[in-house]
Amino acid sequence: MGRRFVVADTHFGDRGGILRYEERPFADVEEMDRVLCENWNRAVGAGDTVYHLGDFAGGADRERASALLAGLNGRKILVMGNHDQWMTAREWMEAGFEEAYPLPVVLDGFYLLSHEPLYVTMAAPYANLFGHVHRNPAYRGCSARSFCACVERIGYKPVLFDTIKERILRANESFNLK
Repeated sequence: MGRRFVVADTHFGDRGGILRYEERPFADVEEMDRVLCENWNRAVGAGDTVYHLGDFAGGADRERASALLAGLNGRKILVMGNHDQWMTAREWMEAGFEEAYPLPVVLDGFYLLSHEPLYVTMAAPYANLFGHVHRNPAYRGCSARSFCACVERIGYKPVLFDTIKERILRANESFNLK
């Protein structure tokens, strides 16, 4: 089995203002799409799996979404976001995702993958990996029970799931020292 990665909020083809609203460092949507694809394919191998936590291609049509997915390495699993609702889960799978879910997914019995952040406390029996909030400072990048996988926070490329687990573990150790 290959490595596992997580990413959120690529917004491929989004001409609705993602560059401006999130101050993405690209001249235009074409450059953004090209760099996101290059970064993805440099990080992810053919035998790897990528969990995309929503808002894959809010500005693309079905044909463009299929072409993007065909050009991205790895198995791709979608946890649908608010900008993915223009297609059903089945249509996303027909476009190229191996799996697509309209609701959160549990990974390894402890990590709850969702598009929008979920309410968690230290007593919660899980950690939440999420997207949706982009650079909003009200949400931490990583805590003892959460990790934000928005591309703006993770270098515009998928991040290894093992790296996320290590960061959450370190956050838990820091929390317990206080």
